[in-house]
Amino acid sequence: THYLFIVVVAVNSTLLTINAGDYIFYTDWAWTSFVIFSISQSTMLAVGAVYYLLFTGVPGTATYYATIMTIYTWVAKGAWFALGYPYDFVAVPVWIPSAMLLDLTYWATRRNKHMLILVGGTLVGLSLPLFIMINLLLVRDPLEVAFKYPRPTLPPYMTPIEPQVGKFYNSPVALGAGASAVLTVPIAALGAKLNT
Repeated sequence: THYLFIVVVAVNSTLLTINAGDYIFYTDWAWTSFVIFSISQSTMLAVGAVYYLLFTGVPGTATYYATIMTIYTWVAKGAWFALGYPYDFVAVPVWIPSAMLLDLTYWATRRNKHMLILVGGTLVGLSLPLFIMINLLLVRDPLEVAFKYPRPTLPPYMTPIEPQVGKFYNSPVALGAGASAVLTVPIAALGAKLNT
């Protein structure tokens, strides 16, 4: 039941990441708001995976959690591709290597939860932005994708206007969406703990 619970929450946390801050998955937003992209994904992975590592006490849970999120997001990528959008339209974060570092930390420190949070969280924060940047470098011209294939459901205030690759996109909408995506997991975890 523990692993079934993780599957359910990993799928739902992926949905929250896509829907609460859905702009971060699209190449134009991923490039122009790389800082928010990195912070939201690092926090989503670290908080969720650490919570479930401590919940099960089994090294490997973090990688399991990240794999479910990756598969689910690739399904979303495939759905957009099937609708006629280019392969690079959705940028999927590379969660699995950073999750493996979390598992390794938990195993190497003899399942010490404080070291997991301090060392594991630091490793995720340092490694995930690097993996994300490598992933984004492999995407073909993100500005071409952004303007040639605009997302049909984007409201006017989120339509990219003269985006500059690699620069922080200073928008209250982007900040609010990113913050909400980051805060959903700890709030859900706190609620689950209070209910037990």
